[in-house]
Amino acid sequence: MNAAPADQIRLLDVQALDVRLQQLAHKRKSLPEHAEIESLTKDLTQLRDLLVAAQTEESDCAREQTKAEQDVDQVRQRSARDQQRLDSGAVTSPKDLENLQREIASLAKRQGDLEDVVLEVMERRESAQERVGELTERVASVQSKIDDATGRRDTAFGEIDREAATVTKEREVIAGSVPADLLKLYDKLREQQGGIGAAKLYQRTCQGCRQELAITELSEIRAAAPDTVVRCENCRRILVRTSESGL
Repeated sequence: MNAAPADQIRLLDVQALDVRLQQLAHKRKSLPEHAEIESLTKDLTQLRDLLVAAQTEESDCAREQTKAEQDVDQVRQRSARDQQRLDSGAVTSPKDLENLQREIASLAKRQGDLEDVVLEVMERRESAQERVGELTERVASVQSKIDDATGRRDTAFGEIDREAATVTKEREVIAGSVPADLLKLYDKLREQQGGIGAAKLYQRTCQGCRQELAITELSEIRAAAPDTVVRCENCRRILVRTSESGL
């Protein structure tokens, strides 16, 4: 393949722009905010699970407290009715009086036990409420950190994307001046060789694979016409000759 030396030089400009686009793509993918957001999101998920569990516990305690208070109220009402019967003098039989007094005493003990249950449930509910409050604050704090990191990431995205758009336009202009067959070969090699399709021959060394050329290869390149497109024998990339090639 033949191409004017100037076209081959322009191919190095295209390569430099492609390298910059690769760097920008890597930078976009490896922003520290990605790992930060991922870590914080995991923390947020765990905290939300804990918050749901705490809210469920508080809700369960609330229902348990309501039930216990209803039980206390029922015992209290029954005890009040019995006391009213006792005070009214309607019960005159000694045996009935004794049974009534025994029931009142039993209800009083039952009421006391149930009130202890209410207090225990209230304590558990208060603890659950405190836990809900604490976790709610932590969830809000982590979410705020995620929002901040997301904002920084998006700002970085904007800067990278704007530069990438500028570089892409510049590449289109320069690539448009390179012969189609040379550009096609370059693109094919770039895909095969990890993003580098053309390299400068500098001081007898291929800048693509960093290998110094053998004497016989150098002799062949010296003998080649200026418009001959030469390739590195080691990496097969296009070798572009310049005044710094050391030929």
